[in-house]
Amino acid sequence: MKCLICKHGETRPGKATVTLERNGMMLVIKNVPALVCGNCGEEYVDEATTAHLLKEAEEAARAGVQVDVREYIAA
Repeated sequence: MKCLICKHGETRPGKATVTLERNGMMLVIKNVPALVCGNCGEEYVDEATTAHLLKEAEEAARAGVQVDVREYIAA
């Protein structure tokens, strides 16, 4: 896929670090599967992975987490 940001690079499978913040909570998830632009480094996470990340964030918020760093584990 052509990068939507730089318009020059092509994306390829890689890993991303995603940071989610809400109401004072910060959740960092490392090694998230993503498409990464070879030119500018922009990261694109697919819909299913995004849904999984949001579910993790919701569970962390309910558990009262303020700051947490996790490794991505596929559902």
